Amino acid sequence: MFDKDRLKKIKIIVADLDGTLIDNNGEISGRTRDLIKGLKKEGVLFTLASGRLHSALTKYAEELDIKVPIISLDGSLIKGYPQGDVLFESYVPGKYVKRALNYADKFLINVALCHSDAIYYTDRNSVIPGLIEKFGAKYQEVTDYENYLYNTLEISMASDFKDNIKHVHERMSFPYSLGLNASYFRSHSHSGVYYLEIRKKGSNKGKALKKLLRYLKMQQSNTAVMGDWHNDISLFLPKTLKVTLANSLPELKRMADIEIPKDNNQDGAAEFLEMVLKAKKV
Repeated sequence: MFDKDRLKKIKIIVADLDGTLIDNNGEISGRTRDLIKGLKKEGVLFTLASGRLHSALTKYAEELDIKVPIISLDGSLIKGYPQGDVLFESYVPGKYVKRALNYADKFLINVALCHSDAIYYTDRNSVIPGLIEKFGAKYQEVTDYENYLYNTLEISMASDFKDNIKHVHERMSFPYSLGLNASYFRSHSHSGVYYLEIRKKGSNKGKALKKLLRYLKMQQSNTAVMGDWHNDISLFLPKTLKVTLANSLPELKRMADIEIPKDNNQDGAAEFLEMVLKAKKV
């Protein structure tokens, strides 16, 4: 049982988006919007920590009138809104971007470069928008990748040739490539398609949250975090107030200080926001 007095001490709430703050239709409830607005009047900041690209979060940031930096792409970028100042960035080194593009050409693999503002692809990779799903992201076709090599947060590759993807996965991993995190997996929505996502190693939501709190000069003990999935585990830092919903992973629930019995489609996040607001008004 958590100490309810902790709610009074909360100065910032950091929430995951998909499966937590929004419902399965991608909507934020009016109740949630009103509660965040009310919390801001009580001096409580609010921001997002998501696996989405920054450009896929801006409409929600505008909707919630967020004025502090947003954590995107699982901690690879911390960028302000609406001013757009970059607090932290974790770009894939250009030499590895070039290497991945060469492999894509050699093994006939579709490839796109994910930046904070858009996902870039060429005519040869014209199937990318329908093949690589990044919620809410902007897709932009470019003539070539030459001008997009050095601000890449993620290299996304897709192919129905499993062996080709596995070979590139091996070559873009240790010991052939250093300082990268290459994730290989099969598509759940496209039968027979395999994906490879390559990022710079070492970034996650938790590390990004620590950087954000240092920037804001705030403590973990004054921070509440909300999440539901594997990429939220690192967000649950030891001294934060950790909150889960009914649809959250069992592993996260075991770490939680507060478990809301409603899921993201039942406005579970709003239940916690209301708890904080009531505590502030006492």
